[in-house]
Amino acid sequence: MPLAVSGLYVSLTALLVIVLTYRVIKLRRAHKIGIGSAGNEALTLAQRVHANLLENAPIVLLLLVVAEMNGTSALLLHLFGTVWIIARLLHAIGLTQGQGGYHLGRFWGMLLTWAVMIALVVVNLLAFASSL
Repeated sequence: MPLAVSGLYVSLTALLVIVLTYRVIKLRRAHKIGIGSAGNEALTLAQRVHANLLENAPIVLLLLVVAEMNGTSALLLHLFGTVWIIARLLHAIGLTQGQGGYHLGRFWGMLLTWAVMIALVVVNLLAFASSL
């Protein structure tokens, strides 16, 4: 069974991971920092932006794949996937521009991330309940 819809959002997330990883590498090279952040605030922030995506992506993407395997409509999967990508972009931009403090992008990015996660949990639990 091809997982074309979830595969799209897994791939887009992977591209975002690459972009955020590149930001960290670029700062490491510019400041000659091999590991950690050596107190460099820009590098610490870039690492945090990257880490936050990596902390949330596995569970959301797994939930998306399971939802697709359970027969969730492509339209609903695209809705979840699109909101997920927008949320992660908002969070990355907001955390960066807010320099770790409050920023609307950071706030809405996390709120939408949690909304997608919870919605996918509900979809998958309903699929489980209907299989009983």
